[in-house]
Amino acid sequence: MGSTDSKLNFRKAVIQLTTKTQPVEATDDAFWDQFWADTATSVQDVFALVPAAEIRAVREESPSNLATLCYKAVEKLVQGAESGCHSEKEKQIVLNCSRLLTRVLPYIFEDPDWRGFFWSTVPGAGRGGQGEEDDENARPLAESLLLAIADLLFCPDFTVQSHRRSTVDSAEDVHSLDSCEYIWEAGVGFAHSPQPNYIHDMNRMELLKLLLTCFSEAMYLPPALESGSTNPWVQFFCSTENRHALPLFTSLLNTVCAYDPVGYGIPYNHLLFSDYREPLVEEAAQVLIVTLDHDSASSASPTVDGTTTGTAMDDADPPGPENLFVNYLSRIHREEDFQFILKGIARLLSNPLLQTYLPNSTKKIQFHQELLVLFWKLCDFNKKFLFFVLKSSDVLDILVPILFFLNDARADQSRVGLMHIGVFILLLLSGERNFGVRLNKPYSIRVPMDIPVFTGTHADLLIVVFHKIITSGHQRLQPLFDCLLTIVVNVSPYLKSLSMVTANKLLHLLEAFSTTWFLFSAAQNHHLVFFLLEVFNNIIQYQFDGNSNLVYAIIRKRSVFHQLANLPTDPPTIHKALQRRRRTPEPLSRTGSQEGTSMEGSRPAAPAEPGTLKTSLVATPGIDKLTEKSQVSEDGTLRSLEPEPQQSSEDGSPAKGEPSQTWREQRRPSSSSASGQWSPTPEWVLSWKSKLPLQTIMRLLQVLVPQVEKICIDKGLTDESEILRFLQHGTLVGLLPVPHPILIRKYQANSGTAMWFRTYMWGVIYLRNVDPPVWYDTDVKLFEIQRV
Repeated sequence: MGSTDSKLNFRKAVIQLTTKTQPVEATDDAFWDQFWADTATSVQDVFALVPAAEIRAVREESPSNLATLCYKAVEKLVQGAESGCHSEKEKQIVLNCSRLLTRVLPYIFEDPDWRGFFWSTVPGAGRGGQGEEDDENARPLAESLLLAIADLLFCPDFTVQSHRRSTVDSAEDVHSLDSCEYIWEAGVGFAHSPQPNYIHDMNRMELLKLLLTCFSEAMYLPPALESGSTNPWVQFFCSTENRHALPLFTSLLNTVCAYDPVGYGIPYNHLLFSDYREPLVEEAAQVLIVTLDHDSASSASPTVDGTTTGTAMDDADPPGPENLFVNYLSRIHREEDFQFILKGIARLLSNPLLQTYLPNSTKKIQFHQELLVLFWKLCDFNKKFLFFVLKSSDVLDILVPILFFLNDARADQSRVGLMHIGVFILLLLSGERNFGVRLNKPYSIRVPMDIPVFTGTHADLLIVVFHKIITSGHQRLQPLFDCLLTIVVNVSPYLKSLSMVTANKLLHLLEAFSTTWFLFSAAQNHHLVFFLLEVFNNIIQYQFDGNSNLVYAIIRKRSVFHQLANLPTDPPTIHKALQRRRRTPEPLSRTGSQEGTSMEGSRPAAPAEPGTLKTSLVATPGIDKLTEKSQVSEDGTLRSLEPEPQQSSEDGSPAKGEPSQTWREQRRPSSSSASGQWSPTPEWVLSWKSKLPLQTIMRLLQVLVPQVEKICIDKGLTDESEILRFLQHGTLVGLLPVPHPILIRKYQANSGTAMWFRTYMWGVIYLRNVDPPVWYDTDVKLFEIQRV
């Protein structure tokens, strides 16, 4: 992009800076102007011409020169914001300074000694900017920089279209300009969609990249266990000090949600026109999720009763969090705004799926992880949005892409983070009754996926994909099994009719999880059996009528339930099971799961290419910390069961029929050998075996098995359809134990997940910003960069 001459001049200036041992005066404009005044260097040029080693050398050997460079570059941005950047030269200076700061900032952040630099006040840089020596009024450099970026993002003829007819504008207008009239895209709170302008989009993108780089100081701090660490850059930028907070929040959100990569509905259109909008949309999505990095567990999010209309934001009290972006997000409440956001996110998440119908027909977007984080934030901070999502079957337009990503990434070590966020979103949704109800909609879209062919509902799709993840994902996914099964438990009371394929998958999981070697090989493994039994009990008690397939599968596999009831607890058997465990490295048996052929046109889930970069993640909290148990009352309302009283029946003895719900809290180690290794004991096995909720299923088998056997003998039947017909018309009314109350485990925010989201989000941003590689090869502390 830049001409050879200007590149040479720029490189000469960089060399001078690195070789000068004497401090260069801030007033030496002839020297400093070489960096931005007469050059036209692209951001790629700046990264190539300012090598990492040289930035570090200046930082170590002539720190005052690095300080002056940063100070002067910020000063130029402030001047550009003040003047309104009317001339081409001024615009070029702003862009050059912006690129230079994007290059240098990560090296300031990686050195703890420099971390306070931007937050110190620079003498003479008064809030008026005109160098008056009034230090009372001095702003820290970081604040001046952030406010200048905000102003520049609404600068007529530079980043937004001018509304003025005349070209001779006084600089005053920049200060009186109402940026709410210059929102970048129609959508929430703004009806007018400006003409697309390539140059404005590029300029916005450069400034957003600088803004993201300012926020990235978070990458250079190790993951703090306490979530109280707010990012000072984000905190200031999203405060009332930034007069553009509302229009900028709206611009970012609308730019993302209005984006249509399909090319106005014409297949293959993107091959004719280069899409310059996508880089801006990606940058906007990344800036948006970082500004929303706010621990909802530590501050109550406003639960507002939004009856007010007229404004896009709900004006009801309480005011909510200090962070205005979080505040605005939590107060969106108009149906049409929710519709716009949901449709936009669903359209973008479905984009990679469209690829599989007509390969290359649409431009394939790459920022689905950022979109999932954004969707998570919306549901977490705005309960009205969550209820809106679940109000209609539109939620399925989010569900299907998530299941597609989960299934596609299950064998890929580098995409563990994607697996987690997909599962977290489904866990959050599954805490609401409506989600289970929506899953009964027939699944007719045939997205090619590497799963067995079935005819059924979205519930079938969900369970079949979960089965595939558990039986053929990689080892690192095992911590997610609890979450996956919790989701199935949460929706199970509402599932009207499971297909035969799905019923067999659920029983295959029970079979795999109830082998003695699996049960005895880890302290938590028996929880998975409890979850599956809870699923069967919920369906038998609440949805028996439509679920003859599942009942038939339970009858066919009845031996599994009898084996569980008679689980051996003697030391020799436990020992023998563990010997088998050492010989069987396979996590779960694939046998007995009639795999069936996969869908046409699907490709098997592939592992990561060797050498793929990935970022490490902090551990996620266990399911007992992630969720809170609630009981569904007869009227459908939820009653929290935390903290748990010991359940007892009327006479004060522990309740029969249903196990006390405390089995999951039994975390005490059964016995620890000298090596500190856990090992199972007979007492430990008995402690949970006695609580297995088998009563309902045993009663069902007791009633139905003789009847089914009689049909087979009488009619000499080996044909399933006759038995299924009988089961369809059968009833167990009055024969089963009294239905247990439905138990829902709802996701609850906690600092552990807040930290997980922070490391995941920054890891995604680190890996996705490769051109230019903003943070590559700098000393980040929030996560490790690993190669698969």
